[in-house]
Amino acid sequence: MSFIFPCALRSEEFDVLIYGATPSGIAAAVAAGRDGARVMLVEASGRVGGMVTNGLSHTDFRTFESLNGFFLEFSSRVEDHYRKEYGADSLQLRESLRGTNGEPKVNLAALEAMLAELPKVQVRRNWELEAIRCSFGGSGESGQSTMRTVEMALFWDASGERHPVAAHYFIDATYEGDLLAAVELPYKMGREGREERGELLAPLKGDDELQGYNFRLCMTQNPDNRVMARPPEGYQREVFEGIVPLLESGKITTLFASRAPAIFMATLPHLPNGKFDINDVPGAPVRLSIPGGNLAWPDGDAGVAIQNGRERDFLRPPFSRLALDMARRRIVAAHRFWTVGLLYFLQNDSAVPPKFKDEARSWGFARDEFQDSQYVPEMLYVREARRLVGMTVFSQQDTLRVAGEARACLHSDAVAIGDYGPNCHGTAHQGDLFGGKHSGEFYQPSAPYQIPYGVLVPRLADNLLVSCAVSATHVGFCSLRYEPVWMSLGEAAGHAAVLANKVRGSVQKVSVAALQRILHKGCAATIYVSDVAPDSPDFAAVQWWGTAGGLHGLEAVAAGGVQRGKQIAGQYFEAFPAHAAQLDKPLSAVESERWQALASSLGLKQEALPAADGHVTRGDWLRAAWKLRSP
Repeated sequence: MSFIFPCALRSEEFDVLIYGATPSGIAAAVAAGRDGARVMLVEASGRVGGMVTNGLSHTDFRTFESLNGFFLEFSSRVEDHYRKEYGADSLQLRESLRGTNGEPKVNLAALEAMLAELPKVQVRRNWELEAIRCSFGGSGESGQSTMRTVEMALFWDASGERHPVAAHYFIDATYEGDLLAAVELPYKMGREGREERGELLAPLKGDDELQGYNFRLCMTQNPDNRVMARPPEGYQREVFEGIVPLLESGKITTLFASRAPAIFMATLPHLPNGKFDINDVPGAPVRLSIPGGNLAWPDGDAGVAIQNGRERDFLRPPFSRLALDMARRRIVAAHRFWTVGLLYFLQNDSAVPPKFKDEARSWGFARDEFQDSQYVPEMLYVREARRLVGMTVFSQQDTLRVAGEARACLHSDAVAIGDYGPNCHGTAHQGDLFGGKHSGEFYQPSAPYQIPYGVLVPRLADNLLVSCAVSATHVGFCSLRYEPVWMSLGEAAGHAAVLANKVRGSVQKVSVAALQRILHKGCAATIYVSDVAPDSPDFAAVQWWGTAGGLHGLEAVAAGGVQRGKQIAGQYFEAFPAHAAQLDKPLSAVESERWQALASSLGLKQEALPAADGHVTRGDWLRAAWKLRSP
C-alpha cells in the first residue's frame, strides 16, 4: 500500500532531521545546532534522553580518562546540579561520581537544558515515523535502484495528525535503526558465526539470537521515598512460585546485591539521595532479562516487513506501524509483568521465606521518579536490535591489543573511542526460568579502542548517517552499545551532517580530517590518551598526532591479557597503563626517527622540526609539528 503525498499538507524543511532523541540523538542535535544548522529532533515517546533518563544512570565506561566531548559536558552539568543544589562538600556531589552517576530526573533536566539553549533545534515528542520518500540513483546488475537520497519523512503525532518533514540530511539515532529500515538499507540481526571474522566470542555457527532486554529500575531503601510494587495486570502467583525452592535451598542467598546469586543487581556505587540503578545480574539463577522474548522487537511478528516497490512520487510505509507498535507493546508488557510481578511476589507472597520477604520489602521504587508510568521506566533497555551494514564493520578484532603493545589497532579515520569491552547479558535461555541458565553470555575486558567513521555510514544512502544501530558484528556491537560511546558517535554524526550540507555532498565523501578537527576543537577524543585531558591546551595536538599513529609503538608490553589500572569503585578503574603521551619525557632518537617519518607522510617539513638532542621533549616536538599542520 502506498500513500500519495497529500498536497494539502505543507512540509517543514530543515538542514538535518534526527529521528530518536536518545542521548546519541541529542548529541547529534546539539552538535549540528551549534554548527549553525536548522535541526529537527523527533522522538517517538514523550520523554527525551533514551535509557539515560529511563533508569540507566550507572553509565558504562571503565576509566574517567575516557570521558570526552558531549558526554563529558553532559556529566559536568549533572555534577554542577549537585554542587549547586547540595553544596561543594555534599554527599550527593560525591555520589554523583563527577556527574556520571546522576538520578534519572537530574539527567533528564541536564539534557533538556542543553537542547533548550539552541533556538535552531526544534524538538518534537510523541511523533512516530510512518513513511519516508526517497529518490534513487543508478541501478545495479539486477536493474534495481541502488544509491538513494532521503527526501522526506512522514510522522504521526499522538492525536493522529500527519506531519511531513523534509531535510537535506538525516540521522537515525534510534536504538532499533527504525529510520534505516524505512529507507530499505541492508542491516543485520542476530549473531555471526566464528568463521566469518575470526571472533573468538562469536558462536561457532551464526543464528538469529539477540542480546536480552530488561528494565533498568530506579529503587531505594529510603522509607520516605519508597513505593512498594503493585501486582501487574494479569498477575498470577503461580507464575512466580518456582523461585521458592531456590530461596529455601540456599541457591539464592540475597535478593539485592551487585553480583550473583542475587536477582536484582543493585549497582555500586549507588546514586545520590539513596537511589540505586537496578539491572539484570550476570550469571544469576533467576534473571530480569528475557533473551528470546525480544526477537520480534526490531521488525515485528511478521519479520522484515518492508513494502516492495520504489515509486518516486509516493510516500510508502516501510512497515506496518500498527503491527510493529503492537509487537513492541507486547514485549514491553511481558518484561514489565515479569520484573514487577517477581518483585511483588517476593514482597507479598506467604510462600516466600521471611528473611527474603523482609529484604524485598526494604526496597521499593523511587517515589520521585517515573510517576507517570507507576514508578517504572517507560523504556525497555534495548541492548541490540538492527545493525547497519555500513562502509566499515566493527568487530571484536577492533578491540584487541596490537601484538607487543598496550594499544588496540590503529584507525586513522576514528571519530570516537571506547574503553569498555564486549559485554553480552545472554542471547537465549536454557532450562526453567527459575534455575536455568542464559547462553551466549560474555564479559570480556579490552584495551581502549578507536571507532572509525565508516560505522556510521550506509553503503546505499548518500544523505543518511546512523549513530546507534551502527555497522558492527554482534560481538563488535556489544562493545559499542554504551551510552558514552553512542553519545560520541551522535556528536560525530551531527558535525558530519553539517559538513556534508555545506557542500551538498554525500556523507561518504565527508572529509574525516575536517571532522576530526571539529571534534578535537570540541574536546572530543579519537584516541585514548590517559594524561592529556580534554581541557589541556595540548589536547587537540595530541589527539591529531595519536590518531595519525604517533602514539602507537611508544610502550611495549608483554603478551597476555588486557592491563588495566587499580579499581576505584564498582566497574570504574584508574587509567589504563601504557596509554600516556608523557609530553615531558625527552624525545629519544628512535622515537624521533619514527616521528619524522610519520611527519613526512603527513606532508610536514622535516627540517622545521626539532631534532632529538636529549633536551627536546615529546611535547616540544609535537607542538612544533602541530604548528606546521595544514589548517
